[in-house]
Parts: sequence; structure tokens; C-alpha cells
Amino acid sequence: MAHGLPPLIPRDVLFGNPERAAPQLSPDGTRLSYLAPLDGVLNVWVGDVDGSNARPVTQDRDRGVRVYTWAHDNRHLIYLQDRGGDENWRLYRVHPESGSERLLTPFDDVQVQIVEHDKHHPQDLLIGMNKEDPRAHDVYHLDLASGALQLVAKNPGNVLGWVADAELCILAALAGRDDGGVDLLLRDRGDAEWETAIRWGSEDALSSAPVTFARDGRHLYLLDSRGANAAKLIRWDPRTGHSDVIAEDPEYDVSSVLVNPDTYEPELVAFVKARREWHAIDRSLAPDLVALRKLNSGDFAVANRTHADDAWTVLYERDVGPAAYYTYDRRAKRGRFLFHTRPELEQYELATMEPISFRARDGLTIHGYLTVPARVDRSRLPMVLNVHGGPWHRDTWGYDPEAQWLANRGYAVLQVNFRGSTGYGKRFLNAGDREWGAKMHDDLVDAVQWALEQGIADPERVAIYGGSYGGYAALVGATFTPELFCCAVDIVGPSNLITFINSIPPYWSAFLSMLHERVGHPERDADFLRSRSPLSRVEQIRIPMLIAQGANDPRVKQAESEQIVAAMREKGIDHEYMLFPDEGHGFAKPENRLKFYAVAERFLAKHLGGRFQPGD
Repeated sequence: MAHGLPPLIPRDVLFGNPERAAPQLSPDGTRLSYLAPLDGVLNVWVGDVDGSNARPVTQDRDRGVRVYTWAHDNRHLIYLQDRGGDENWRLYRVHPESGSERLLTPFDDVQVQIVEHDKHHPQDLLIGMNKEDPRAHDVYHLDLASGALQLVAKNPGNVLGWVADAELCILAALAGRDDGGVDLLLRDRGDAEWETAIRWGSEDALSSAPVTFARDGRHLYLLDSRGANAAKLIRWDPRTGHSDVIAEDPEYDVSSVLVNPDTYEPELVAFVKARREWHAIDRSLAPDLVALRKLNSGDFAVANRTHADDAWTVLYERDVGPAAYYTYDRRAKRGRFLFHTRPELEQYELATMEPISFRARDGLTIHGYLTVPARVDRSRLPMVLNVHGGPWHRDTWGYDPEAQWLANRGYAVLQVNFRGSTGYGKRFLNAGDREWGAKMHDDLVDAVQWALEQGIADPERVAIYGGSYGGYAALVGATFTPELFCCAVDIVGPSNLITFINSIPPYWSAFLSMLHERVGHPERDADFLRSRSPLSRVEQIRIPMLIAQGANDPRVKQAESEQIVAAMREKGIDHEYMLFPDEGHGFAKPENRLKFYAVAERFLAKHLGGRFQPGD
């Protein structure tokens, strides 16, 4: 199997901490921050704009900092941290010069969300907290200097998200409805009653949402799929109902909107097709797009920008290399390379990720990506079907550590944007409604058949692998179509759709009606949901299983793995089970990631015949 393959890439190079990541220019452009390990734990470092003379300014010793940003006061950084993966995020403020740190939200079992932080209000922060009711996030004004909190918007119980105007007044909200649709609520001042301005039906609910208020506070920019297949960007006047289309594509949703922080007008929009494509709404940025495309061959995204908007940090992603960051000088239209997140990867040969498409059995076009091991004949290879989570998400082109790990071990890797995946318009998205374990799984089966017909995959050596919804898909593969796969790997996947829906986090309650519409209702559709639950078909498992779970997972509870493991144990089914007591929905700590991938690598090598790193 190893004959002809490039050298083995060590797991710690693929899955250990990055050397550096997530750089941001300070608001005044004089300093650069980034994440880097401190004694093996990711922390925030700050140094000169070229990345030199940096020192750590946070001192996390456990899970590492993953979400941070500069405060607009140019004096502080703020970051979010949870405990053991419970996703009850707390907000911290740190002063980079003195190193002094303050916990701004010292509340137990409360989740913090950053709602708005605007450069024109540098001392002010709007945050969402479910402090009064675990089911609903209210909005609080936070004084960054004093830490004082003041309630500014009370959640009636169904609000999914909030939008502030240029004066940091919460004047719009997105609210869930019992029928699975969503309403856009508006008010003309902070103490006024909410009024329903737009009612999006369930067919448009996942494709439509407010983006930002215009500077005048009257117009709104929205993503809107009403009267169209794909979500378009529109400028809408609530007083007259008039709207103008700013950007659209007949097949692909607008995926990203870059908004000018001074004018509040959209400047760039992106559509994620086979790769990400940016278009200039503001024609003055067309030269910037030309310069950014020349800077690196990867797909790019603007990571942050200075207050003067004269410099950006830009992320580039390629399939055959680690993520690269640059600073970009807007006046000179030139970029300067900062660093690769994992420079050691540059020593190894990576495999290309190829966009693919095929027709599903009912005629629907399905897109995805194929990664084939470098240097080998792409014929009758062992293959891993790696299923994305969500399921209202999608795989994209670029560096994927799991795809590279599997390809380097000798496996073809197939990633499929099955129906229900996002970005391909609402018809494709809504085709996944109530199709968990049915047509969504049929798309995965048809993808395997496509790979077999192309001669790429060995029919005796196909594995199914995934996390979250992908973990559910792996369990479905093992229980619904065990004849197609030789083994399965499930990471934090639900095994019983009834218990999964009944145990979602309290703060998902506004989202619950959407789950009922798109997946099923635990009471009204109990028999239906049981028929789509892998736990109901455990006796059909004929293949070895590897299941991994975080004990503190708030989304897919530990019981989802425990109950199917217990059923397999009772029936004597070949399985391995890994429970991580200090993790949640996925594995944040590098030692846990490395432990999981070591076991998974041995498991796949045993059943697919690929390589594994010796000396575990």
C-alpha cells in the first residue's frame, strides 16, 4: 500500500497546534496580534506589524484561546472562552501592554454572544446573554472601560439574532415562528414595540436574513430568497417596501458580504461555487480585487482592517498548502507575506482537491470534492466518504487537514455536498427537508456509486466517516446500508433523532420549530423519527465501528453515543468507543485531537489497508 506514496506526514503536523494563526492588525495599524502556543496552549500574542518582537498577552493553560479580536478602543483585546467544551462562552478583556485581564461576564451557565462592536463607538459593546432565561439571549450594553452592563433589548423568547444601527441601537431582530418560518421585526427606537416587517416562509428561512442597516438608519441590506431560487443581496426600504437587487446568481447564494465600516454600504460579495468568487459592488474596490488575486493563487477572505482602512489582513487558502496570511496595503495595492499557519507542512507533498459533480438517482445535480493520494494510480483505491456536519453547511475547496491526512495514508477522500447543504439555492437546501436517513443518505450512496463507476474506489474497501451530522450519517451508513461500507467512524453524531431533538441546548429553543419542520417532531412524528434513527436498526450493523464523544457536548449529548454503544455491546457488535471528559462538540485540545486521530488511523488501516504512523 505504501509503495509510491509520498513520505508520511506526522499527525502533530496536521492536527497539533498551528505555529501561528488568526492575525489581526490593531485599529491604528501599529501592532499585530495572532494566536500561537504558549507551553502547548493557544494564546494571544502581540508584536510589531511584521509579526516580530511578539509576546503573549493571555495566559490560558487549558483549552486555548480560539475566538478573539481587538477592541475598537485600540487599547484592549477581547476574547471568548468556555469550560471543557460546554459552549457557555465568557467574555474577557486584556490590556496587551500591562497584561492585566478582566472577566467581563462572570456568570455561571451563561452563554455570551458578541452582537455588535463598532469603531465609531470604541468603548461600547453589545452582547447577547441568556442570563435571565437559559432559552433566550437578551442584549446588553457593555461599557468596555468600567465593565458596567445595561439591558437594552429583551428577547420575547423567539429571537434568533439582532441587528443594531450605526448608533448601536437595536432596531431589527430575526424571530422564529412555530411553522418553521422567520419574521423580520423592526422598531423605530429602542423603547418602541416590535412590528413584523417581513414574513419569510419555511422555504426561505435558512436563506434569508438581515445583513446591516444603511448609514441613514432607514434602509436595510438583506439576504433574501423570496421570488428567486438563490439568496440575493438587496437594499430594502421598510417604509415603501421598495427593494433594489445589489448582487445575485441564479444558482448560488450570496455567501459573504464585506461592508464598509464608515459608510455601512456593501463593498464586496462572494459566491461559493466550486471555489469562492468575489465581486466588487463598490467599483472603487475593483483594483483591490485584481491586486489580491495576484498576491496568491488561493481563495482569499479579508480577516480584519484598520480604522483608517488603509491596511487589511488577508487569509489565503489553497488545497495543497497551509493557510497563508498577508497584510495588504490598500494605497500601494501591494501585499506582504506574514506567515503560514503550519509552515512544516511545506516540507511535505499534499494531494490536490478536485471539484466533482454527478447526478443523483432522482436527477438532482450533486457537487463535492475528491482528494486522491499523490503519486498513485487512481484506480480501485480504498476510499473514505467524509461527510460534513450541519447538515446546513457545506464543504469548500481549500486545505482540509482530514482530507490530507487520509490521502497521505493512501485513501481516496470523497466529500459530498448532499441535498440540504447550503450555498446552492433554496431548492437544493429544502430538498433535504425530512430526508435525514433517506434522500440525504441516498446522495451519499450515489456518490459512492459514482466513485465505483469511475473506477476510483475499491468496492470492498469503502469507509464512511464524519462528525456531528456527519457522525449521524456514519451511523446511518452502518445501519441502513452496511453492505456498502467496510467500517464506520462516528464523531459526536446523534443516534436517536427523538432524544437528540428533545435534548438540544435551551438557547436553541427559538430554532426548535425549524428542526421540527426540517427533521421531524418528536411527538407528532415519533414513528417517523424512529425509522430514521440508527439506534432503531442496531441489529443491522455488520461492520466495525469507531465512536468518539465529548462528555460536555451541549449539542449532541453524551447519551447519543452511550445508547448506541450500549446496544452494540449487548449484541456483541465489533466497536471501539472513545469518551473525552474535557471536550464538547469536537476536540479543541491538541492532545485529545492527536489521541483520537491516532486511534482512528489504526482503525482505518486495519479495515481499509492504508498506512499508519508507527510508535503510537
